[in-house]
Amino acid sequence: SKPQMTAAPSYETPELVFKPAVDIVENDREIILLVDMPGVAADSVTLDLRDDLLTISGSVRPWEGAEESDILVEFEIGRYFRQFTLHNAVDRDKIDAHCADGTLRLVLPKAGKAWPRQIAVKTG
Repeated sequence: SKPQMTAAPSYETPELVFKPAVDIVENDREIILLVDMPGVAADSVTLDLRDDLLTISGSVRPWEGAEESDILVEFEIGRYFRQFTLHNAVDRDKIDAHCADGTLRLVLPKAGKAWPRQIAVKTG
């Protein structure tokens, strides 16, 4: 399916802005975000974390070379943009990001205090 399009946030550079589809999964130790950004190379991804706001953006580069001319163009060129508010349980210093095959994988480790644990019940 095609990503949702939104209005460009800037009036200076008119471009399409896509809202990428995201899957979020969780286990005891981490939260994982899988962000679908086809056509975005790893060096075009920008991750910005300010306070509790994580901003993900990435640009799609044109496919044709300088010596080529377009005959039919159906691929949309623009930018992906999405923001998330992080919970205090995320260890911000250990966030890991990897981009391959049009998917950005963000691993947000939970701080040790947020790990599930069993609490022993004492008698007496």
